[in-house]
Amino acid sequence: MDSQDSVRRQFGPAAAAYAASAVHAAGPDLAAMLDAAELRGDERVLDVAPGAGHTALAFAPHVASVLAVDLTDEMLAQGRLLAEERGLTNIAFALGDAEHLPVPDASVDLVTCRYAAHHFPRPAAAVREWARVLAPGGRLLLVDVVSPDDLAADTVLNAAEVLRDPSHVRDHTVAQWFLMLEGAGIAVEDLGRFPLRLEFESWTERMRTPAPVAAQIKALFAAAPAAVRDVLHVEGDGTFTVPVALFRGSRRS
Repeated sequence: MDSQDSVRRQFGPAAAAYAASAVHAAGPDLAAMLDAAELRGDERVLDVAPGAGHTALAFAPHVASVLAVDLTDEMLAQGRLLAEERGLTNIAFALGDAEHLPVPDASVDLVTCRYAAHHFPRPAAAVREWARVLAPGGRLLLVDVVSPDDLAADTVLNAAEVLRDPSHVRDHTVAQWFLMLEGAGIAVEDLGRFPLRLEFESWTERMRTPAPVAAQIKALFAAAPAAVRDVLHVEGDGTFTVPVALFRGSRRS
């Protein structure tokens, strides 16, 4: 099974849960994205890997148009349903891959990507694709969980993520994101962190993690060094907290 098939297999059946997920539907990071966009109202927005479409839906009332591109038909269907419920008519949903976006060169004013890039098997290729579709001076807003600089905590976090969701590839560090973005010709700013507390039961239930695997994750956390548990703010029931970063980029002319 390749990575795209893994994403479809994991997220197709979970689409309704993600449509209802409070983590994805709202939160301070989403509000900060809207603020950081400094929108005029005439932007053409491309939302990459939108899942159930919460980011696209948040931007649509403030811009000219939004195209949301996702690998999973079931997620796109949830996004269309939510857009219809909200009466949004300037948003379209299309099947596609983050590395091969179905839009022409230099045709987009703003690319957004939120809570998705840790699933990309070749994130540097996806970043180059974002740079391709952005018009000169166009901007990028990227939100994702970032891995701690501490290598042990990085290892435990990403191991837990893969156990919970086999389509997970990697939570990258801030430094790794800077290298990829700058390497693609996108000047990048780090706009800060948003602590995200992941309540263990809802985190695993949303992805339908089997009970024996959920127990493995709890055992992983319990066996981790105290310093790692402190970095991840691991609680007694397996709940933990991760840093979410907001990056703002602009394509160099």
